[in-house]
Amino acid sequence: MAIDPSIADFLSALLLERGASANTIVSYQGDLELFAAHLVRHGLSDISAVTLADIDEFISDSSQDGHKASTCARRAAAIRTFFHFLRERRLISSDPTQLMDPRRISRPLPRVLSEQEVASMLDAVNGEMPREIRDRAILEVLYGCGLRVSELCGLRFDDIVADGELLRVTGKGSKTRLVPITGSAGRALAAYLGSARMSFARGNVGVPQMFLTRLGRAFTRQGVFKIIRERAAAVGIAAERISPHVLRHCYATHMLAHGADIRAIQELLGHADIGTTQIYTHVDTAKFSSIHKKFHPRA
Repeated sequence: MAIDPSIADFLSALLLERGASANTIVSYQGDLELFAAHLVRHGLSDISAVTLADIDEFISDSSQDGHKASTCARRAAAIRTFFHFLRERRLISSDPTQLMDPRRISRPLPRVLSEQEVASMLDAVNGEMPREIRDRAILEVLYGCGLRVSELCGLRFDDIVADGELLRVTGKGSKTRLVPITGSAGRALAAYLGSARMSFARGNVGVPQMFLTRLGRAFTRQGVFKIIRERAAAVGIAAERISPHVLRHCYATHMLAHGADIRAIQELLGHADIGTTQIYTHVDTAKFSSIHKKFHPRA
């Protein structure tokens, strides 16, 4: 059976019979077209002649070309689903992917800073000027509340609830959650709102966004990123080691290290799936593994 018509049949079935989304169709189409081109370059035009070795070679080439592990895993999943479809329709006599090792998406361990590094960066922003007070509040809230940068940019005045003890955060899918804002984060935010913010609002009391730029506008993700890189560089933290999301990783990792329950961290981060949060247990495991190797006489 020719390769291209079989891909077209598969995509039609995904759309009409399985109700796949447009994004899924486009993704599968791109991956399978790349796979078909790979097969043609290697002299294969009949889909029934494809072997597991041919599939493994394509995935391996994708990896060596510098594609992320998640991309390679997605391509493997597309190929596996495609061959399952062909076998179900009896368009091929055997499915080479039945012997395929499950290729789960490999998530790299999140980058984190040590508690001392985070503290040095935060404590270095200690001036009395409005910009210093604002930047300290941004850093403290990102780290102290574990926010995504988009969540921070979207914060409004009325998101401070429960007499200033909780922050209402709007996350992915417009889902809201409540996050404690106490300690250093609470004090830094109170200092910013009590004095510095009005200088950025330029007298416009009707601006609802919490954090404002020097032009009196809401922050963009890029603007927050720039502040964090600048403040990190001042204490010798390399640019590639820091980002708003790294501070979110630090929030979760440091809380876990101090005994926080993984389910509580899931709720505070706004993760729909506990599996997403469990990546932080691997970070802690990696730390304990290095300690074991360093100190155990038989390691």
